[in-house]
Amino acid sequence: MQFTLPLAFLEVLLLAAVRITAFLVVAPPFSHGAIPLRIRGMLGVGLALATTPGLLEGYRSLDTAGYLGALLAELLAGAGMGFLVMLAFSAIQSAGNLIDLFGGFSMAQGFDPQSMVNGAQFARLFHFAALALLVSSDGYQLMLAGIYRSFSAIPLGAGLALPAMAENLGELLGSMFLAAVQIAGPLLVVLVLADLGLGLLTRAAPALNAFAMGFPLKIFITLALAGTVFVVLPSVVSALVGDGLSALPAVVPR
Repeated sequence: MQFTLPLAFLEVLLLAAVRITAFLVVAPPFSHGAIPLRIRGMLGVGLALATTPGLLEGYRSLDTAGYLGALLAELLAGAGMGFLVMLAFSAIQSAGNLIDLFGGFSMAQGFDPQSMVNGAQFARLFHFAALALLVSSDGYQLMLAGIYRSFSAIPLGAGLALPAMAENLGELLGSMFLAAVQIAGPLLVVLVLADLGLGLLTRAAPALNAFAMGFPLKIFITLALAGTVFVVLPSVVSALVGDGLSALPAVVPR
């Protein structure tokens, strides 16, 4: 009995699986620690099986050194695109960090090993809310579609354009901070005005020691008005998915 091993199919499958798995390990919501690495690896191989037949056309077998280099390029490409998506979604966590800082919750920071988030209550709450909205709105399907389309934009073994990657990274950093301020902006204005009011009250009546009441007052204001921020989160998550997907074509090598 003869058995023919399709080497070209296996080579393409491994290259595609490395890119998809690296993307799933870094990009939310697949990067959450509740999903074991074994499951992410199996999911990456399963998704690679669906795209391998279309990638076989035009593929040329490489020697050992060239194939190892192509594997490294696919690993960097998948991780780089996943990092761009993760950076876009960091805006929501940054908004929570701003609220914790101005509201007085930053003194009770903690590290969540599941989501790899280091922050106080609102940073982790916003992170979980963004993941829940990402899953419930089928945004993760758009991400998977984006990584599938990347194979037509970035050929196997081509890698990323590092200058374009660095430029796009700088743009996303600016957009992340701007989005964080826009999300938490209304509540931050109220908290700053509360600090100004306490300062004027202390100036007018120093014996009252108004700043001693500042911490419970700011915590009360934050808890009372935090619900207004969640109103804009669905539209923000939708916009961030679009930003993350639009960042992928910018790293195509030219």
